[in-house]
This record gives sequence, structure tokens and C-alpha cells, in this order.
Amino acid sequence: MRIFRRRLAARATAGTAPDARLTLPYERRCRSRQRVRLDSGEEAGMILPRGTVLCHGDLLIAEDGFTVAVAAAVEPLTVAASDDPLLLVRASYHLGNRHAAVQIGPGELRYLRDPVLDRLLTELGLVLRHEKAPFQPEPGAWHHAAHDH
Repeated sequence: MRIFRRRLAARATAGTAPDARLTLPYERRCRSRQRVRLDSGEEAGMILPRGTVLCHGDLLIAEDGFTVAVAAAVEPLTVAASDDPLLLVRASYHLGNRHAAVQIGPGELRYLRDPVLDRLLTELGLVLRHEKAPFQPEPGAWHHAAHDH
């Protein structure tokens, strides 16, 4: 079984043609040690430094040089939208206070669908919609300094 021990961040992989692809939901992209199944069906293992969070576009490198592009899986999301920047900041504060992973975009916040968070943001006055899409939340303030290779 192929073992992946190195990660190359997405921004450093431009022009690199991977040998295969690995599609994972966010929760699995947060695990540094696990058995995975490549999109081709091949089983492999990941043994990455603790705390590694994989992002869409990252490249994993196996001991034999085989490379795999990481893809964010389609997941059920809530999209909370508002034209009011202050309302988005308030919503971000409340989501962060609950340690929810959040993807920030122009005029919107996205998070993994959660009825409790949906109710909270509806009560704050945001307009919500549900969709299925890849989820790529903000990595956090310390992520880049501690885990870029």
C-alpha cells in the first residue's frame, strides 16, 4: 500500500500534473493519519504531521514519488448572505465563538449545514440557502505558519 508522508500546498503546485486524485470531505481533510481510497479505487495511507489540514489543490507525495491531487468533496452547506457588512461580521463572530469552520466570500458565509447554526443566523437576520458544493473554509490564523511545507 502506498503511503503519503509529504504535502505540497496548493499555491506551490501550479503546473504540476498529479498521478492520481483523492476526493475527501472537510472532516477527513482534517485528519493527518488515515487510510484513504483514491478516486481510482486504490487504497493508500496518509501519515502527515499532526495538525495538517488538506486544502483543495494540495499535492500529496508518496515515498515512491507518486503524487495525488487533493480535491474537496461536494458537501451539504448553508450559505448565509447579507449586503450589510456589519451583519456578516456579527455572524462571523457567533460562528467563530462556536468553533464552526467558515468559508468567507463576498457578501456571504458558508458552513457545513447545521440546523442550530441555521436558526442562530436566521435570528440575526441573515438570508440562508442550502446547496451542495465543495467546502473550503478559512484555514485559521496559525495554519500557514505552522503547516506550510
